[in-house]
Amino acid sequence: MYPASFRYARPRNLDEALRLLEENPEAKLLAGGHSLIPAMKLRLATPALLVDIGRLAELKGIREEGEVYFVGALTTHAEIARSSLPLLPLVARVIGDPMVRNLGTIGGSLAHADPAADYPAAILALEAELRARGPQGERRIPARDFFQGMFQTALGPTEILLGLEVPRLPGYRFAYEKFPHPASGYAVVGVAAAVLKEGEALKDVRLAATGAAYAPFRLEGVEAALRQGMGPKEATQGYTPPVPLAEDRFASAEYRLHLLRVLARRALERALGG
Repeated sequence: MYPASFRYARPRNLDEALRLLEENPEAKLLAGGHSLIPAMKLRLATPALLVDIGRLAELKGIREEGEVYFVGALTTHAEIARSSLPLLPLVARVIGDPMVRNLGTIGGSLAHADPAADYPAAILALEAELRARGPQGERRIPARDFFQGMFQTALGPTEILLGLEVPRLPGYRFAYEKFPHPASGYAVVGVAAAVLKEGEALKDVRLAATGAAYAPFRLEGVEAALRQGMGPKEATQGYTPPVPLAEDRFASAEYRLHLLRVLARRALERALGG
């Protein structure tokens, strides 16, 4: 299908892009285009103006900033897959196919907030912070506050996601396990784990899920059970999430609960095993 008619603008810098958004409330940002363009072809999105930020160098790349890594919003999945960032490369390597990984961006994925996207589980487990800029200036948004529902985030209509700050987390071990949809590759359920051990003692554990519900969430019940000395199998086998699970033609809520428990156990075992 063909998208509805739209106007197109390619700003030269971030300030120009912000001005275009402020002057055109109906505008949509275009980064890699792997989420927006299919939606436009299906007429699920009909923006009057596309603001193409795909060539803004200030939003690209990975750099060290003190105790964190800053990952620009326009950094591609392929660049992240080749990086030494914590956890995120494990996730990026199982996103889509080579074309998607070479063109799709982490900022576009996070801002789109598809409930079956892979990155949300990882940034919750990493306890990352997202940086956004709008007419009132720049602000930081903790990952736990960013996702607010299906395709809904804390970003304002005139804000642009600059990127995210990822803690270094020395000594942590990571894992990402997902059951992909056979056609799209999106996560029917995906679970990210970050654990810190000191000898045999578990010092910290973070577990987050995507795909299972209509927004990503932390598996706090499993985390608490592990801190009390339970093993991965015992901690996950009777787990009940705090939110309603998603249902669609491919998977029922009951099946997603089964996948959630199994994948949480696998992610924990892989992370704890190094």
